[in-house]
Amino acid sequence: MKILSIDSATQCASCAILDDDKLLGEISFNYKKQHSVILMPIIDELLKNTGLDIHSIDGFVCSKGPGSFTGLRIGMATIKGLSQGTNKPVINISSLDALANNLAYTSGIICPILDALRDNVYTALFIFKNDKLERISDYMAIHIDELISLLKDKEQCVTFIGDATYKFKAKLTESLKTVSFAPTHLNITKASSLGNLGLDLLKEGKYDNLYTCSPIYLRKSQAEREYEKKKKE
Repeated sequence: MKILSIDSATQCASCAILDDDKLLGEISFNYKKQHSVILMPIIDELLKNTGLDIHSIDGFVCSKGPGSFTGLRIGMATIKGLSQGTNKPVINISSLDALANNLAYTSGIICPILDALRDNVYTALFIFKNDKLERISDYMAIHIDELISLLKDKEQCVTFIGDATYKFKAKLTESLKTVSFAPTHLNITKASSLGNLGLDLLKEGKYDNLYTCSPIYLRKSQAEREYEKKKKE
């Protein structure tokens, strides 16, 4: 089964093509690029270099966030268009699940953290059990101090991964008993990791409704928050 997966939830834009257990190709950009400009060229480049066309793809996987509001909409609109045009199924996976899956077979708690500004993070807690990634908390948008309080009594080592690790590494190290951090090259949401999770579900015949599926936002956009603040004033 050939699948095409994309992630555009953060500054990084990533696209991958998998053929069952084989990664055919992956392209990731993590440097000041607009997803609306580069996402379709990345997809086209991957298809050309793997000798495939869009109708060779059996299913699509897209990140549903949390993350950048604009980035998520661009990614999901792109995949919905490709899915509708080819009449192939699509499934949406959280970017936090994909980040945690970068650390497959890590012991203890896996804690992806994405920068949500103002010392807040998007996060969830995971463990890897019986060869499967298992989420053990809700998806959250919380202040870093709240996350530290949540983890303080945990006996297991907590491994952090994601773009917010650079910002909070010193604070997390000082505040928690046993912590470790993913290497730099794993701190981006990889489309291949996202695709790996989605592939298993698509093989089981699980997919999302193309017309009703939507991103995970967890909180209101800054524009919405500022508008509500003005209304109250």
